[in-house]
Amino acid sequence: MKLDTIDLRILDELQRDGSLSNVELARRVHLSPSPCLTRVKALEAQGIIVRYVALADAAALGLGLNVFISISLKSQDKQALANFEQRIVAHDEVMECYLMTGDSDYLIRVAVADIAALERFILDQLTPIPGIDKIRSSFALKQVSYKTALPLKIAG
Repeated sequence: MKLDTIDLRILDELQRDGSLSNVELARRVHLSPSPCLTRVKALEAQGIIVRYVALADAAALGLGLNVFISISLKSQDKQALANFEQRIVAHDEVMECYLMTGDSDYLIRVAVADIAALERFILDQLTPIPGIDKIRSSFALKQVSYKTALPLKIAG
């Protein structure tokens, strides 16, 4: 699907506020509601809009500790990677998980309440996963920037 400027404006507005009504969205992108809704439905059907979510404040929910954990596996064969991925995504604390190049195989970001919760996560959830060789953690001292909206090149 080739995106035009109006599609990109729709995406930009929805990335900023996914709760916009179709009428308000149409007003912001200078369309009437019916064609605006048609475009949104097309973006959803093409898989460009994947889902709508509410972003919660982690600290307000008692999850004030962001930890980045590098994980190295004993083996990098296809089955070992698939097994690790299947096991790691089952944990609610794991906010992101990336297969990496370089010194470690995976980088995960976990959101936990405190050091004790991190210790429980590592000892009770992470280390029992078969095939893990090394675990290295880094604490985020401060969140300088956090974005959920992808950068869009909107002409005009």
